[in-house]
Amino acid sequence: MEAAAAQPGRRLMALDVGARRVGVAISDELGMIASPVGAVDLKRRGLERLKELIAHYRPARLVVGLPKNMRGGEGQQAVETRAFAENLEAATGVPVTYWDERLTTFMAEQALIESGRKRKERKERVDAVAAALILQNYLDAHGS
Repeated sequence: MEAAAAQPGRRLMALDVGARRVGVAISDELGMIASPVGAVDLKRRGLERLKELIAHYRPARLVVGLPKNMRGGEGQQAVETRAFAENLEAATGVPVTYWDERLTTFMAEQALIESGRKRKERKERVDAVAAALILQNYLDAHGS
């Protein structure tokens, strides 16, 4: 386990990596609350945009959602997510921690439905909300 979940005054950033989009969320400086930032389209200079967001927020760590099956095993999407995260860590110098993301996209979709969001709006926000759920779960597990 890493030395500290969050350093005082330093935020954590979560990524929900998909085949086309990456949802992004950021914590507050106290490491207590996760908020969705948005999603970047990997087909439209997405890696550059992620690097810009990392440079802007200067997170102490990236918490990357690791897709696992319901039995806890890792499939091809987990392999691809790890490769993506390792490349991003090498490019930015920001350390990466993996966190189980099972059911976060489903939970994000349900939360957006319950909040009355229309289908188009849900599609635009679901990745960022899923990233915020990943990060909040991580923060809750590592809180003081």
